[in-house]
Amino acid sequence: MRAAGSPPGRVTDQAPVPDEWVRALSADAVERERATARLHEMVLRVARAEARRRCGQLQICGPELDDLAHQATADAVVAVMAKIGEFRGESRFTTWACKFVIFEVSGKIGRHFSRRPAVPLQAGDWDRLPDRFGLDPARESEWRDLVRALRRAVQEELTEHQRRVFTAIVVDGVPLDVLVAESGSSRNALYKTLFDARRKLRASLVADGYLHQNPVRH
Repeated sequence: MRAAGSPPGRVTDQAPVPDEWVRALSADAVERERATARLHEMVLRVARAEARRRCGQLQICGPELDDLAHQATADAVVAVMAKIGEFRGESRFTTWACKFVIFEVSGKIGRHFSRRPAVPLQAGDWDRLPDRFGLDPARESEWRDLVRALRRAVQEELTEHQRRVFTAIVVDGVPLDVLVAESGSSRNALYKTLFDARRKLRASLVADGYLHQNPVRH
């Protein structure tokens, strides 16, 4: 049962979850503080690993990257403590908690992208597109030509908004949900923008002879 004066967010009688993490984080002030410190340490390791994994997108490293991990960790711990009453034990608590920090890292990456003054059409990620999509290495020269034509089409055929959405999602690999949160738009609106951008690009590549009129379905 819930003790009188227990902190907000503690697991209630309606949702008993036999988990040591939940018990410790819902205990009295002293034990809760120790458990929170352990949670912070665990989540920080995940945040650092996720930030390092995606540092190529950010083009930052060292202290700045570590600062991003610390910010994501602090926000994630606050979110976990606020929502701990919603934990139902359907997965391990550590797995559940780490989802928060991965989301926070993604969100901060999205904010990093949104602060850029322009879409970086010269970014190295363009040159890695054939590899990322698993295209035939034996046709590297052909695919490199296609990527160069695609970059030209993005610059010349798309609106600024379409360029930003296409480049963020397709080239930089920003998760759609992050772009939704950062732009204040809806998933459907961004899908529509991406669909229109791809339609324009395909028409341009077909006109220039890089693609066939009727796509081959794989």
